[in-house]
Amino acid sequence: MDERRERALIDAGLVLSAELPLDLVLQRIIELAVAITGARYGAMGVLGEDGRIDEFITEGVSPTERARIGDPPTGHGILGALIRERRPMRLPDIAADRRSSGFPPNHPPMHSFLGAPVSARGTVFGNIYLTEKRGAPEFTEGDEQALVVLATQAGVAVENARLHQETRRQHDELQRLSVLEDRERIAKELHDGVIQSLFAVGMDLQAGASRAKDEELGRRIEGAVGEIDRAIRDLRNYIFGLRPGVLADRQLHQALRALGTEFETRSGVVTVVDVDDETAGSLASRAGDLVQMTREALSNVGRHAQAETCRVSLRRGKRDGTAVLEIDDDGVGIDLETLAEGMGLANLRDRVRALGGDIAFEGTAGEGTTLRLTIPI
Repeated sequence: MDERRERALIDAGLVLSAELPLDLVLQRIIELAVAITGARYGAMGVLGEDGRIDEFITEGVSPTERARIGDPPTGHGILGALIRERRPMRLPDIAADRRSSGFPPNHPPMHSFLGAPVSARGTVFGNIYLTEKRGAPEFTEGDEQALVVLATQAGVAVENARLHQETRRQHDELQRLSVLEDRERIAKELHDGVIQSLFAVGMDLQAGASRAKDEELGRRIEGAVGEIDRAIRDLRNYIFGLRPGVLADRQLHQALRALGTEFETRSGVVTVVDVDDETAGSLASRAGDLVQMTREALSNVGRHAQAETCRVSLRRGKRDGTAVLEIDDDGVGIDLETLAEGMGLANLRDRVRALGGDIAFEGTAGEGTTLRLTIPI
């Protein structure tokens, strides 16, 4: 191997030793392979669990040319032979080899071929494919040796990138779990400490009100008890919001049903959840927003509606490509003309608009309220 190529391989090792994201590592591998061997075209085929090509990174072919060629290869012909044999392969002409399966329409002409597996610790991650040696009819033995060295370096780099990626994922998951644990701890302390203390104070005040001889004093004490009750409800709503775990490990339809059950237990309002599972499945990527909007709407029902029953429904909209989330109750209703932006309504409007949807209210004083959110799928 000549001195120039040895220096290039040393430089390649330094480049691949940097902590880069996996997609950048794969692209750099094929760029280096093309540069070191003098190939016109290069590709890196990443293998999936089934042993077929799961990802195909190219060099020397423009995006327009790739689009004209069509779907990337999955591992037939010469590429499949390299996957099966797991050893370097050098051919003067691809078409002349009996294992060749030809090229699809609009594929650039390719003759000379050089390939090598990328592996580490006995695991093959993928293969490097090079074609069309510049300035020569075929690749040389020196090209093959250089590619084997580069493929060895690449195997270590890919393994390191995957380990780094998995470490980051585990770190992020631990952080998420830590936040959830903190929220649960705060919620428990509020429930078991502050709320119980307020409840005890309210009980004492009620006992005092029943014994008060001054009628005005009795009314004031009852008013104070009412304020304490409202504070307790507000704290419970806050605790309810601290616990996003209703969505953890659940699909959207399961999360909404769990949310309805939790709200009924907390508020005493009989809550029915009617969810079309197929519609919920189509909104999986927006599940967090939909759960939070439902939680906000149920919180308003619990605080303001004085309802006995409530219904949460999710179904396909009348317009194509939409879903409708409704929360309705049989409470005191609202006056649409004087509807304020309080009660969390501003948050609801912001969330639904961020999803490209619409929000609407129906109801009159004394006849219950319907909140309707229309979301594009």
